[in-house]
Amino acid sequence: MKIAIGSDHAGYEYKKHLIKKLNDWGIKTVDFGTDSPDSVDYPDFAHPVSEAVANKRDIKFGVLICGSANGVCMTANKHSKIRAAICWEKSIAELARQHNDANMICIPARFVDKRKATTILKAFINTDFEGGRHKGRVNKISC
Repeated sequence: MKIAIGSDHAGYEYKKHLIKKLNDWGIKTVDFGTDSPDSVDYPDFAHPVSEAVANKRDIKFGVLICGSANGVCMTANKHSKIRAAICWEKSIAELARQHNDANMICIPARFVDKRKATTILKAFINTDFEGGRHKGRVNKISC
């Protein structure tokens, strides 16, 4: 499995932490930046991660991190093949996968600690889409 990951300045430290965790779990990552805690514009990183996931370049999921996760989530969801979900609890991450077939997780760095972010991410990547009644709903999402 390969995961695309990106962040703005508020999520930079979390991004480094989560890349290490993913690599420890045997998951390859493609890092789309940012590469420092200096102030940047989150769309500059959210768009390339979203494009990598949407284009299925052997990347299964995307991870975006910013202060609230709102900006990166809004940006990601502009891409027609992306279903990005803001996840601040393990159960939200599981439901985003089970019911919405989310392919991108957005983590709010200012509202969860690194340990919780790790738990949330692990739940997201280890949860399958249930399909069934949810499949028809998911098929209605794109415009």
